[in-house]
Amino acid sequence: MSRYVVTGGAGFIGSTLVRKLLGESGAEVAVIDNFLTGKRSNLDEVSSQIDLQDADIRNYGRIAPILRGADVVYHLAAIPSVPRSIHEPVPSHEVNIDGTFNVLRACAEGKAGKVIFAASSSAYGDTPTLPKVESMLPNPKSPYAAQKLMGEQYISVFHQCFGLNGTALRFFNVYGPRQDPSSPYSGVISIFLRCLVERRSPTIHGDGEQTRDFTFVEDVAGLCIKASRAPGTGGQTFNAGNGGRFSLNKVWQVLNEMEGTNIPANYGPPREGDVRDSMACTKLATAKLGHAPHFSLEEGLRRTLQWYKASHSA
Repeated sequence: MSRYVVTGGAGFIGSTLVRKLLGESGAEVAVIDNFLTGKRSNLDEVSSQIDLQDADIRNYGRIAPILRGADVVYHLAAIPSVPRSIHEPVPSHEVNIDGTFNVLRACAEGKAGKVIFAASSSAYGDTPTLPKVESMLPNPKSPYAAQKLMGEQYISVFHQCFGLNGTALRFFNVYGPRQDPSSPYSGVISIFLRCLVERRSPTIHGDGEQTRDFTFVEDVAGLCIKASRAPGTGGQTFNAGNGGRFSLNKVWQVLNEMEGTNIPANYGPPREGDVRDSMACTKLATAKLGHAPHFSLEEGLRRTLQWYKASHSA
């Protein structure tokens, strides 16, 4: 029997990971979330199977007993937005840096077995080199990117100084079911889906030719679990992308084709802190973690569209 704790487990990535962990025989799963960006409804179907703790990672005394002795802690709790970190830098810093320090400190002092940290591809910045390789010099362009990079550094330092077995995964534009399209800081695919179903034009920031390594949430959750079981990866950072690259215009085109529509997009000014192109090199994650993404962009979009229609039908 294994005991897992997922911080940010009510978010769309966290809730997917929770469901995967519950599929393991005898697994005990605790969730830490303050519901700032996560939603209780994301866990409705599995609420009777988990220990759901309404707690804030900024409160060390509150979270330390929950994390103590866990076999694996998946640290996904964050304020996950580049623009929000620019407009609201203080809470972003408090959650993403102070909160992460609290989690790692509690795990080290509480003898947790392993920690998987949700880092971000935004650490690479806007360097033109593609694909992004873990050995590249980071170049963060926003407070959020700098905060997530600091989390990686803490993973390394806690491993070296305190023997904490932690691994960082740089997420690349994750999308999928339960991603909230209602926030101005939402992921672009969730916003596209809402516009598609409502038959209205989305606003694309920039010319739409910026590219992203869109990664389906099931593949990301699966890699988190693989990373928690991979030996000899303490203190290291790995890309958690799909190894592909698609423009926003292409994604909108594919969604239109799925629905048999031809809705044009509107275009606005580029977003603050955004990078032009992003694509993960997955060689290291494949070799050391067994990373093997299963979902193509088309299949991931199809599944996400089906979920969105089912959950937002009148």
